[in-house]
Amino acid sequence: MRADARKNHDHLLAVAGAVITEQGVDASLRDIARRADVGLATLLRHFPTREALLDALLRTSFDELTTKAAELETSSSPEDALVSWLRDFVACARDYRGVVTSMMTAIEDTQSALHASCVTMRASGTRLLARAQAEGTARSDIDGTDLFALAGSLAWLGDQPSLAPRADHLFDVVTSAILTSAGNSNAEAERRPRARG
Repeated sequence: MRADARKNHDHLLAVAGAVITEQGVDASLRDIARRADVGLATLLRHFPTREALLDALLRTSFDELTTKAAELETSSSPEDALVSWLRDFVACARDYRGVVTSMMTAIEDTQSALHASCVTMRASGTRLLARAQAEGTARSDIDGTDLFALAGSLAWLGDQPSLAPRADHLFDVVTSAILTSAGNSNAEAERRPRARG
């Protein structure tokens, strides 16, 4: 891609990211083009569909989550790695209002522009879950699909103004339900106030 085309591409992505953060994934493509100071045809030349635009916006974040999972596998305990990755996933999904529905649809649709990014990112979380299960720190009756659904539900809370203040508390509730008692006792100990000496 030529330097000027790359600059236009990056500018469109930056504007689209800002608009989608404000208005959600159903934001008007015409509005994105107008805010980027280009015609709709120019936007569509770079991103022919809404999904292609979302894929370009999300791919970097999903790749970062995949990389983070690999780092956590070697640098953190299984339960800490899983909780840290879940927290990052929820934060990523909250960046773009309404993206959870698109992600859930893309996982099932192999023709979706988002499919490959979502599948790779979900697989990285599944590996962390399996590692925690092998160590006995996560319940064994859930799989990667369940984990992705729970993470998506937690991200969805951020899109609900009346529930957003409860999001952190509910995150703790869900992670406590995923972790076994051994993992929970460590997490609880960290949350308890330290005794003053």
